[in-house]
Parts: sequence; C-alpha cells; structure tokens
Amino acid sequence: MSKAVKRDYDRLPEAGRVILVGAGPGAVDLLTLRGQAVLNKADVVIYDDLVNQELLDHCPTGAERIYVGKRAGMHCMPQQEIGEIMVREARKNRWVVRLKGGDPLVFGRGGEEMQALTAAGIPYEIVPGVTAAVAAGAMAEIPLTFRGAASAVVFVTGHECANKGDHAAVDWAALARTGATLCIYMGVRRLPEIARALAEGGLNGDTPLAVVSNATLPQQRVHVATLGLAETLSEQLRGQPTLIIVGEVVRWKELSQVAQPMAFGL
Repeated sequence: MSKAVKRDYDRLPEAGRVILVGAGPGAVDLLTLRGQAVLNKADVVIYDDLVNQELLDHCPTGAERIYVGKRAGMHCMPQQEIGEIMVREARKNRWVVRLKGGDPLVFGRGGEEMQALTAAGIPYEIVPGVTAAVAAGAMAEIPLTFRGAASAVVFVTGHECANKGDHAAVDWAALARTGATLCIYMGVRRLPEIARALAEGGLNGDTPLAVVSNATLPQQRVHVATLGLAETLSEQLRGQPTLIIVGEVVRWKELSQVAQPMAFGL
C-alpha cells in the first residue's frame, strides 16, 4: 500500500532549501498569503520577467534579489543556469525563494527546477499561485465553463520548444473537436497559425475568441473577436503578455458579434 507523504514548508529546515512560489498573474494583491509569508523570510529571491517587482517589497531589506527573467523569443538566462543558481544559493545555507509568474507548475518549467533540486539533494516546497487562464477569465468576466456551452477546459501552450518530439506536440485539430474552452498561453505570435489548425479541426471562422493582455494589471485590455480575425489580433498584440480564450463561453459577454476586434480597459 502506498503511503501519503505530507509536505509542509514550516517543518523543513529554516535554511538550505528552496521554495518555488507562484507570484500570480500580475496584481500584487493576488499573491497568496502563504507566498507572502515565504517572501517575508527570504535570504535570496530569484525572480522572473513576468513577476510584479512590487512583490519584492515583501522581502527583508537585506535579501539578495537575482533577476533571471525570460520570455518567449527573448531568453535572458538558460534554464540550466537558473537551476545551478538555486542549488548554489541553497548550499550557502540560505532560504531561497524562486518567484515565478502565475503558478510554478503551469507552463512555468517548475518541473525542471524540481528535477534539478532533487538531483542536487536540495529540499524544496511548492507554493501554488493563481495561473493566468483563471485570472484572465475572471477579470474579463468570461466563465471558462458554462452549462450547455462548455463542460471542459484545456490549458495549452501556443509556444512549443524546438526539440519537442512529435508525440508531445499539440494536436490543434483534435482539440478543436473536443468542444472544450481552450486557454492558450504564450500564443499570440502564433495565433494565425493556431487559428488555421483549429479550423482544420472543424472550428469555423465565427468561433469567438478573447485575448486578454496584461491581465489583472491597470493596463489590462480585453480584445474580443473571432478566429477569422486572428491575424489582425496577432499583429496588434505581439510582444505583450497575453492569454487567449477560444470557445463558445466568450459569447457570454455578447461582444463577439463585432465586425472588427475591439479593446476596452477594465
């Protein structure tokens, strides 16, 4: 019989460990209470590009801050080097916080960092965060599930690494046939290509989609259109942090009937 393992960061040693903390989607007040408590104890915080830097104010005054930001197409530091930094700092008997945008284990490469820490024998803990799809849907007032419209949600990446095997590649045509709400991370650059693949799977050009940029931040914008206008949206929003929602749930806002993409601030 397998035995459940209870992991509690309060029971781990005070130093010489790493806590992977989800910073949430952007707004500082969407950090969890546990995430804030961990930051309050940090000796060093290693943070990403999409982390709101106001969150660093929760760290002690003397805490070291190490930026390892990277975004699709603009990588600042290789993932292997990030793992080496975490291990190095933990071996100095320090409380190391790895602060990651959204949730550490949803398209955040948290699994690779867990592997690196495990291989080095470094104890770690995970503090979950609000992931972008959940936040974007809520802030745009788009329900990701809706009785009679969508009974399933798929979180999928629109940016796939070059060395991924065919067996792990996203089958967009298959996803189009599920009837699920599709929440696409890091996909605005490839949106025209994704839209064509979804069309090949059976979604028509009138299928509604919403692109939420800078979700939860003052500069948030919600762009509502259809798959047929994907190329226009992609050109407008390239380079911005976005979350794309595709599916009938977008009609709930009764904004998908417009002839051109529209944007409004929330």
